[in-house]
Amino acid sequence: MVFRSYSSYLKEKYGTPVYRVGVDAGFTCPHRAAGGCTYCDAHGARAVYLRNSRNPGLAGRNLQDRFRFIRKQVEEGMAFLRRRYDSREFILYFQANTNTFGTLEELKLVYDYALSLASFRQLVVSTRPDCLGPPVVDLLRSYRTPDREVWVELGLQSGNDTTLERLNRGHRVRDFREAHDRLTRAGVETIVHLILGLPGEGRGEKEKTVRLLQDVSPRGIKFHNLHIPAGTALYEEYLRGGVAVSSLNRHRDELIFFLERIPPDTVIMRLSTDTPGGAPAPRRFGDKNVLYQTLETEMIRRGTWQGRLF
Repeated sequence: MVFRSYSSYLKEKYGTPVYRVGVDAGFTCPHRAAGGCTYCDAHGARAVYLRNSRNPGLAGRNLQDRFRFIRKQVEEGMAFLRRRYDSREFILYFQANTNTFGTLEELKLVYDYALSLASFRQLVVSTRPDCLGPPVVDLLRSYRTPDREVWVELGLQSGNDTTLERLNRGHRVRDFREAHDRLTRAGVETIVHLILGLPGEGRGEKEKTVRLLQDVSPRGIKFHNLHIPAGTALYEEYLRGGVAVSSLNRHRDELIFFLERIPPDTVIMRLSTDTPGGAPAPRRFGDKNVLYQTLETEMIRRGTWQGRLF
């Protein structure tokens, strides 16, 4: 195997396939008040597979309404995974928006309720680096048990402050380092999100991001190709010819650049973005299986593997 895939990791750890139950828990994003990221549309960080489950805008409203919304997603998600994959083991995944943006009381009530709906092998919480103060990390740590791990997905996107500023990310690399260190000391596993093919990033910028990954050594990484939704600031730049989306070969080569240089035991949890059909700036390659096969074939042809240059 040329890289350590998420599915193989889960099978090794649990001895059986384990699947994520993605949940939109009604959280929002604090950065929207400052205009949001340039690539972020009305759906925010909401996954494509959650967009049919309409978020009724529950943040700050009656918790019972919010609980019903969460319960419906968990029950429907688990039922689907049982039918399609005969799954018996599940991970609770707070996916949409910033899932640590709220009061401690609110966070605890939401986490407690969702975890009470089933026996989950992991709790995974997706958030921003600047929304992980010590009290929040302590709360997340409290959900660790001998039978359940806690993971946090951190949206980094780039290890370069210039790029983060251009994307209007609203945080700096320093914020990411501090959040990552805090989580690591608490025994919480980390997953880093990176976008490949960002405007203005060449070899030097990629090497800087690689050095950051080597320093912090996250448990997992999610790679994304640049996705440009309509109605965003980045889309306007795209229309003016200032931004290009990657071809299959370009994205494949960027993946290989990173894979060769990151720790060999880091779990590769994603290789590309879920881009809705008919997107105004569509990715110029096929589905995930096409990318996976193309990447694996090319790495074998080059005689390379994850961590070869680490």
